[in-house]
Amino acid sequence: MTKVLFVCLGNICRSPMAEGLLQKRVQEAKRDAEFLIDSAATSSYEIGSAPHPGTQRILDQEAIDTSNMIARQITSTDFETFDWIIGMDQENVRELQRVAPKDTQAKIKLFMSVVPGKETKDVPDPYFTNNFEETFQLINEGLDHWDFT
Repeated sequence: MTKVLFVCLGNICRSPMAEGLLQKRVQEAKRDAEFLIDSAATSSYEIGSAPHPGTQRILDQEAIDTSNMIARQITSTDFETFDWIIGMDQENVRELQRVAPKDTQAKIKLFMSVVPGKETKDVPDPYFTNNFEETFQLINEGLDHWDFT
């Protein structure tokens, strides 16, 4: 089983959007039994919160259920459990690297790092930009390039 964890600052905008969109892709490919997909935050700001209404709107348009998505902070266990720990921006990646055990550092990746010509690009936080459509477009573009095998 391939275990993927998306991480952003609060776990209410970008990371649950990425979680939902990847989950939809693996379900459509009839490969959901092969994946564990989750999301988490680097901060404790939004623990227990549902996804932001802007993220809910985007995921609703994609027929993705958000009712079981609850913001949580990354745990030490996550670094052992997940094969891929993907930060949505460089600040997330730096924080993940700071708190991760040394033997799990290689699991940490920047979300856009797989997109040719955009390897260092951040997925902007729509909590601050209010541009959920831009976030949606970038996440879809990034997911087109990820190969979790």
